Amino acid sequence: MSAGKIGLWSLTALVFSSMVGAGVFSLPQNMAEVASPLAVLIGWLITGVGILLLAGCFLLLSRQRPDLDGGIYTYARAGFGELVGFCSAWGYWLCATLGIVTYLVIVFATLSLFTDTSGQILFGEGNTLASLLGSSCFVWAVHWLVARGIREAALVNLVATVAKLLPLLLFILLAWLAFHLDLAMLDWRGLELGVPVWQQVRQTMIITLWVFTGIEGAIVLSARARRRRDIGRATLLGVGLALTLYVLITLLSFGLQSRAELAGLHNPSMALLMEQMLGAPGKLIIGIGLVVSVCASYLSWTLFAVEVPWSAAMHGAFPALFRRQNGQGVAINALWLTSLTVQLSLLVIHWQEESYNSLLAISAQMILVPYLLVGVFLLKWSWQQGVRGAGQYLIAGGASLYGAWLLYAAGLDNLLLSLWLYVPGLLLFWWARRGGEIQPQAAG
Repeated sequence: MSAGKIGLWSLTALVFSSMVGAGVFSLPQNMAEVASPLAVLIGWLITGVGILLLAGCFLLLSRQRPDLDGGIYTYARAGFGELVGFCSAWGYWLCATLGIVTYLVIVFATLSLFTDTSGQILFGEGNTLASLLGSSCFVWAVHWLVARGIREAALVNLVATVAKLLPLLLFILLAWLAFHLDLAMLDWRGLELGVPVWQQVRQTMIITLWVFTGIEGAIVLSARARRRRDIGRATLLGVGLALTLYVLITLLSFGLQSRAELAGLHNPSMALLMEQMLGAPGKLIIGIGLVVSVCASYLSWTLFAVEVPWSAAMHGAFPALFRRQNGQGVAINALWLTSLTVQLSLLVIHWQEESYNSLLAISAQMILVPYLLVGVFLLKWSWQQGVRGAGQYLIAGGASLYGAWLLYAAGLDNLLLSLWLYVPGLLLFWWARRGGEIQPQAAG
C-alpha cells in the first residue's frame, strides 16, 4: 500500500499546495506597495495567460510523450541532451531544497506573533536558537513521514491542503461582503505612485513570478500517478484554483483599505485585514492558516525534491546510489540528501543569515530555466513530428516567450551568478559518467 499510486485529487492537492504557500498571506500589501488596482488587474491577466500556456505544455507533453516520466528533467534530456537534462534536474533540485528552508523560517516567524513579547524573544524572525531546534525537529518528522511512503505523504498533504483552503475562502467571503467600490476607485491608476501603469504592471509580475512555482508538481511525480490522464488534469485544476484565489484576494483587498493604507501594512497583511473584519479571532485564524499552509507546501516540495534525483539517477545522470528505494518505494538516499541539505541550510541561516538570503535569491533563478525548456521542447517536438494546426505551436511558442520573460524579469545578473551553483552539480555529473552509468541518448 505504501508504494501505491497517487490519484487525481492528491495530485491536484500537491500542485495547488506547492504554489500556495506563505506568499498568498502577504499579497495584499506586496501588490499595493508597487501597483494600483488597474495595474494589478493587468498583471494578473498577463500572468494568468502565461501560466495557463505553461500548464497547457505540461498537459500536451503528458499525453504525447507518456514515456517521459519525471517531466522537468526528462523533457530537457530528451530535447537537448544529457548535460542540459542534468543541469535542469540539478537546478530544480537545488532551488526546491533551498526554497523549502524559507518555509520553516516563515512558520516560526509567524509563531512569534503569539509567543514573543517586548521582554522575551523566543522565535524572533525565525532565526533564533529555539527556531533552529523547532525547524530541525520538523525536518526530520517530514523525513520520517515521506520515508513511510509517497502515497501516505500525498494523502497527508491532501488533508492539509483542504485545511489551508478554509481560511482563504473565509477571507474572500468576508472581503466580498465588506468590499467598498469607492476605496478601490480612489487611486485606480496609481497616480500617487508617480510611475506609469506599464511600469507598475512589470512590478506586479516580478511578485507573481514566484507564486506559481510548483505548477510542475504532477509532472515531477508522473511516475507515481495512478492514471496518465490525471497528470494534465491535476495541473490545470491546481493552476485554475490558485489563480482564482490570488486574483480575488488581491483585488478584493483594495476595497477594504486604500492602496496607500494597504501598502503600509505589516505582513502577513491578510491577518490584519481579517482582524479588521472579524476582530481578534480573525488574526488567529489567518495565523493558523499560514502555519498549516506553509507546512503543506514544505511537504509538497520535499516530495518533488526527492523525486528529481531519483528520476535523474534512473537515467544515469545522477550517481546510481540515488536509485535505491526502501521497502515503501521511496528513493531513500535522495530523501537523505534533501533532508541533510535542508538541515545544513538551517545552520547557515542561523549563523550567517545574510549570506544565506543572497544564496537563496540567486538559486531561485534556477527553476526558471527548466520552465523555459518545457515550452521550447514542446515547440521542437511539434516541429519534428510535423504537427498540423496552429494551436499547439501557439501554446508552445507562447509558453517559451513567457519563460524568457520570466528570466528577464527576475534579473539576468542573478541568473549569471547562479551559474556558480552548477559547479558542485557538475561534479556529480562527472561522477556518474566516470562510473559509466549514463547511457547516451540522442536529443529529440
